[in-house]
Amino acid sequence: MKPYRLLAPALLAALCACGSVASAPPNPALADAVMQSAEQGGKFIALLGPRRPHAEPFLGVPGTNFYALRSWLDTRTGERVSQLYVEDSYFGAKRDWDAARDSQGRPLKFVAISDNEITCEKGCSYAEEFAAELPEAMLRASPAGLTVAFAAKSGARKTIRVPAELVAKQLAALDAARAALPAAAAAPPAGNPVR
Repeated sequence: MKPYRLLAPALLAALCACGSVASAPPNPALADAVMQSAEQGGKFIALLGPRRPHAEPFLGVPGTNFYALRSWLDTRTGERVSQLYVEDSYFGAKRDWDAARDSQGRPLKFVAISDNEITCEKGCSYAEEFAAELPEAMLRASPAGLTVAFAAKSGARKTIRVPAELVAKQLAALDAARAALPAAAAAPPAGNPVR
């Protein structure tokens, strides 16, 4: 196996785990679009789906307590990774999110991104960012939408229902980005299963 084939999954994983989702696009017309950007000098294409609330905005602050689909496409190998990203801000004991399952109860790869103590002046509040890796087969098999259940060490539970429209938009953007790649990168590498 060529060394770069071993590096691609590690680079994609590192890219997926770091950084939070950028702030919402200023143009309201773009709020429902999948945003595309080049990452790491064009080595990866990042696709960020529309943001949707999973709870009331924390302290009424817009851009808090949301989820979004996001994907990365390696422009050299065609390898791709998709996630359901969640930002969760709350009062009380730290939740410490650490697990994800699909609608059938099967475990999904959980990605802890960040956890920050906002303040403990008059009771504590926290902001956690985390994600569940979504295999491409799962996305493609979810024309009616998908459900991911998250669990925390604290015992907290959160179920995110992603509507069919968002899944379809993400897959269409991923397919369009893949179609624009050179032929060698547009197909998955031989012997390397699509995730």
